[in-house]
Amino acid sequence: MRLFDCDHCGQSVHFDNRQCVRCGYRLGFLPDKFAMFALEPAEEPLWHIVSQPSRTVRFCSNAGLDICNWLVDADDPQHLCKACRHNRLVPNTGTQEGIDRWRRIDQAQRHLFYSLLRLDLPHPDRTEDPNGGLVFDFLEDTVNSAGFVVPAMTGHDDGLIAIRAAEADDVTREMARMSMHEPYRTLLGHFRHETGHFIWNKLVRDVNNFDSFREVFGDEREDYGAALQRHYENGARPDWQMSFISAYASSHPWEDFAECFAHYLHIVDTLETARAFGIAVDPRGHGEMASEVDFNPYQARNAERLVSAWVPLSVAVNSIQRSMGQPDSYPFVLSPPVVSKLDYVLRLIRDAASVSKMQAA
Repeated sequence: MRLFDCDHCGQSVHFDNRQCVRCGYRLGFLPDKFAMFALEPAEEPLWHIVSQPSRTVRFCSNAGLDICNWLVDADDPQHLCKACRHNRLVPNTGTQEGIDRWRRIDQAQRHLFYSLLRLDLPHPDRTEDPNGGLVFDFLEDTVNSAGFVVPAMTGHDDGLIAIRAAEADDVTREMARMSMHEPYRTLLGHFRHETGHFIWNKLVRDVNNFDSFREVFGDEREDYGAALQRHYENGARPDWQMSFISAYASSHPWEDFAECFAHYLHIVDTLETARAFGIAVDPRGHGEMASEVDFNPYQARNAERLVSAWVPLSVAVNSIQRSMGQPDSYPFVLSPPVVSKLDYVLRLIRDAASVSKMQAA
């Protein structure tokens, strides 16, 4: 994630800021510019961009509940921003708990869409692609006849991504993480993983790109339901760490790809943040652990370039976390086969972006 500036006074601002603390101007994020802009009120509900007075915008309709800070052009027929227009079911806004959950969910969702837009990845909504467009349901838990809570399931079904709304609560999410024996579980992680399934549909399945996929990840025609049942009943294969980024990735090629896609976004986005803050790692006497992000991670030529910067940085961050009595931020090992899978993901995304640019020309 970039570090942004208020375009009126130059104050450093962040992705989720609503107001500049120096000049006091209202701020909004314009996704086609990947920038935060200072705004002046125009005729309600419109705003002028201070640095571009001729451009008139309005806030996403979800700004009314302080859910979203993204902008929409004044003449855009959509009242929702490029991220929120993909939502179908949202948390209950009739309660403060529901609003608070939606704010945390939307923060993660906007972070996801920042990356999807930066990488020029396909993201048609259900208006553009009624059968396989990207749409989100944020599901509430239910209570069965015996009075027990039945957790909503997070998952993906041909473009429909369901996210359990209760996982916006730290306690609920931590309980789920421990019960599932997962080293890492976040809202943003859910968004990235489940969107990985959607991206597989668009960049592999829908364009018949199976051969190169199977060379790297294996044959996805393996019975998915049986594979998951075997994983949950017997656990991961004993040697999963040799070839997979996580235990769950070893359950089926689809899950392996989704996990690698999520980790690719983890790495690229965090490296961009490190670059924005000028963070470099150079432990005295340990030259192999030196790292500086002196390139644009979103345009890295291969996964090796990313990993060579990422491993020293993640080791340093994990060490800092331990010094604070916190768990590792990145509790994963990148084996050579995993790096090859990340490289496949990188090339797949790069090639799709090239095709998109040629079609737009």
